[in-house]
Formats: sequence, structure tokens, C-alpha cells
Amino acid sequence: MKQALLELMRMNRICRMVLATCLGSFILVIFYFQSMFHPVIHRNPFAPDVCCRKGSRNALQELYNPTQLEYSSTAILHQMRRDQVSDTCRAYSASSRKRRVLTPSDLKHLVVDEEHEMIYCYVPKVACTNWKRVMMVLTGRGKYSDPMDIAPNEAHIPSNLKTLNQYTIPEINHRLKSYLKFLFVREPFERLVSAYRNKFTRKYNTSFHKRFGTKIVRRHRKNATQEALHSGSDVKFEEFVDYLIHPTTQKEEPFNEHWQTVYSLCHPCHIRYDLVGKYETLEQDSNYILRLAGVIDYLRFPTYAKSTRTTDEMAAEFFQNISSHHQTQLFELYKFDFLMFNYTTPSYLKLD
Repeated sequence: MKQALLELMRMNRICRMVLATCLGSFILVIFYFQSMFHPVIHRNPFAPDVCCRKGSRNALQELYNPTQLEYSSTAILHQMRRDQVSDTCRAYSASSRKRRVLTPSDLKHLVVDEEHEMIYCYVPKVACTNWKRVMMVLTGRGKYSDPMDIAPNEAHIPSNLKTLNQYTIPEINHRLKSYLKFLFVREPFERLVSAYRNKFTRKYNTSFHKRFGTKIVRRHRKNATQEALHSGSDVKFEEFVDYLIHPTTQKEEPFNEHWQTVYSLCHPCHIRYDLVGKYETLEQDSNYILRLAGVIDYLRFPTYAKSTRTTDEMAAEFFQNISSHHQTQLFELYKFDFLMFNYTTPSYLKLD
């Protein structure tokens, strides 16, 4: 009797195993046929998800893992620019990294776009007015749609844009690590001449005439008239250069942002910028950034007439009356910007 009971239990176990095997096989067959009509999608973690809102892939991901291969040549170009900056910082590490740690006050030129996770370091005289307008559109949550509808003076009101120095240290570090960081640069002496033309030859810039012009005339013009000492409105380019290279100038206070070096404004040896746009390819580089941000369908970088832009030929004319010794001193001040952003030494210079 006991033997018969054991045999019955063994048969029950065998039946259960056979039943489980058959059931498992049946389920596998169902999944197999289902997959023929609804194949499993192996998702790329960086690919856009159709179920999610547009823009869930941020600009930083799109730059380093592009979904649009037709922009691969542009990505290579910007990689070369990044490498140029890194190589220069390494080559001149002793002088380029005098300060190892940045303070929040060093970050006042870095504009933050939380919605598209981007940081833009603005450099005066490198289309910064138009880029600030674009950033106001990007961060305005629908308040603005056309950058050119924003008045130039409104774009420069500090409260209209949030800068990185307004965050806490952990928040700063997070954004520097995970947001796309970009800046725009320009041939240094073209930018310098452009700043001089705008700030010292335009009658409406009385604040610059009073603050800097009077100081320049007093220090660098012999037998200056009382009118010139009072107004500072007729500063010559030679006097402006004398002011820049004079040892007292840097001791008194940092350069004004309009003629400060990009190296000192944006700290590219301490902050690794993902994109270095150039004034010479302004529209292409700008629209590439807007494409990475996923907004190119409704926002383009403004175009405008180039007739008033300072050119290499204009810069050469302004430097004609600058002595070779002063040219050499001035070049030393802006040397990092020339090297870091791959600008050749101007042919019109007569360096010692």
C-alpha cells in the first residue's frame, strides 16, 4: 500500500513538470508570434523618445551624441576648436591658471537658460546684444517670440537674464557639469578697434567719455584743452592704446568688459566650453546651437547689415600710427585670445 502511494506521488510530480513545461512552451510561442508583428525596440538611451515632450534630449546630449549625422562635419569643427583651447591652456598652464578656483563674481558674464539647459558667456563686441535677445526669447516662457522686437537697451538690463553667479555653489557646479556651455569670440584687434569706435567716436556715449575719456586725455595728452579734459569726447586711438598698455591702468581696476580679453571674461582654462562660436561664422554657429537646443523650427539668429562692422582693413588703418613697441606690448595683453581661438598674428603688425 505504501509503495503504491509513493508511486502515485511520483507520477503526480511528473505530470506537474510536464504540464509546466507545456505551459512555458505555449507562452514562448505566443511571444514569438507577437514579436513578429510587434518587434521589440532596443532603445538608444540618447535617442529622442516619441512618448515624451519635445526637447527631453538636451543640447549637450545632442552635441556629443548627434541624431542628425549631416552635422557631423560641424561637430568635428567644434571639436577642433575645443582642442585648440585645451592645448593652449596646457601649453601656458603656469600663466593661464594663476587662479585655480573661480569665485561667483567671476561668473557674472555666464547667462543661464534653465529651460534648454544652456549657458552662454557673453563677450561685448561679439554680437552679444543679439545673443542676449535670443536668450531672452529662450528664457521668456513665451513673453518674446522675435529677438528683433526686443530693444537693444532692454537686452542689456541685468534683471532680464539670470547669470550663473546668482546660484549657490552646488547649483553652479551642477550646471557647469550638465549644461551646454558656449561663447562667441572674434579676432582680438578687430574687436578692440570696434570697441574704440563704438565707445569713443560716437557722440551719444557720454558716460564712457566721462568715465574713461577724461582719464585718458588727462594722462596721455600733453597740453590738453579744458574742454577735452572736461568732456573726454575726442580720444584718439593712439591715446586709447597708451591707456591700455600703461602699467597704472591694470593696477587701478580691471579692463572694462568691452575691451577686456575673452580669456579674462569667460575663463576658458577653468570652464570647459562645449562650443566656441566665431564672429566670422556667426550665423552658421549660432543656428547650429539653436538646432542643438531643438528650437530652430521657430527661432533663428537675427541677420543684419554688415556695412558698419569693423574689418581687418579698418583695424590695419587704426594701427598705422601705433609704434612697433606699443604694438608688441598690446599684443602681449591679448596674446592668449589670439592663441586660444586660433587667430593668426595680423599681417599689419610691426612687432619688436
